[in-house]
Amino acid sequence: MKFGETFMEYLHGEQESFLDKFSHVEYKRLKKVLKTCRSLHGSYGADEQEDENSDALSRLCRYESCPLCDKIFFSELMKEASDIAGCFSSRVRHLLHLHIATGMQRYVLLLRQCFKNDRQTIAEEGRMLIDYVTMNAIAIRKILKKYDKVHSSVNGRDFKRKMQAKHIELLQSPWLIELGAFYLNFNESDEEESCKISCQFSCDLSTTEPVMTLRLPDSMKLECNLTCSICLDTLFNPHALSCGHLFCKSCACSAASVMIFQGLKAASPESKCPICREAGVYSNAVEMLELDLLLKRRCREYWKERLIAERAEMVKQAKDYWDSQTKYVIGY
Repeated sequence: MKFGETFMEYLHGEQESFLDKFSHVEYKRLKKVLKTCRSLHGSYGADEQEDENSDALSRLCRYESCPLCDKIFFSELMKEASDIAGCFSSRVRHLLHLHIATGMQRYVLLLRQCFKNDRQTIAEEGRMLIDYVTMNAIAIRKILKKYDKVHSSVNGRDFKRKMQAKHIELLQSPWLIELGAFYLNFNESDEEESCKISCQFSCDLSTTEPVMTLRLPDSMKLECNLTCSICLDTLFNPHALSCGHLFCKSCACSAASVMIFQGLKAASPESKCPICREAGVYSNAVEMLELDLLLKRRCREYWKERLIAERAEMVKQAKDYWDSQTKYVIGY
């Protein structure tokens, strides 16, 4: 079955009521725009090509911009990708907040479980969110590939880079990693109910480069490296910067020249990501609570060692900071 048919079947399948609340890629409509563009290029080429070879025909479609479809195509696709990323991140944030609730909210949720199976409802919604983001990501990838084929261009490939720059590349969202960690945690605590749901995700922490793997349709595989690029060790207390790169909290604080107890929100707007060198990526950093819980469960001794070391460093930094503040106040 062609992907277009698969995607339409997905939109109008059993999840249709769930998808009514969310944006999605208008795959069928955008494909029609490209089909119209291709037919116009083809007819123009047939009229002009009587005495020319096939290379001349292909050159007719080598546009830096296509006046017929660019205005509709890229602006609409950018808006759709932005809306999908916003819907996905806000819903996953809400979902995981229920799973890792603390204090009175956790007590209320535990009490509700006596009357209603909230855990399975949360797991099912998470599964639908994974399908939602992966199907839309594949739709965007397919339609951009189709655009480049029709126009013999690289504009579709360049558009992917723009999506990454605007932090709306769906499969690079830190919330997808959090959702994967949630399922692996859920699977360990509720084996019979969740093994079917979490089979899309796997996590291997035994190798020199620990990775989390997500298996996607079309035999695609997405891998997330769980090694901190600063300390070159397995992530501890992981945080994702808004550019998508993952670091240990203490390492990210060091890179941003702030103390651990101050947190990443105290970083200067000019502070840059150590990998991509993008500025202003610390203020909206995501604390990866589910991923940290997964690492805590699977690497207990390592996690305890890092916890002790981070607390000791935090106490030392706090002492040095307040000593310097005291000396400043009394005039030393």
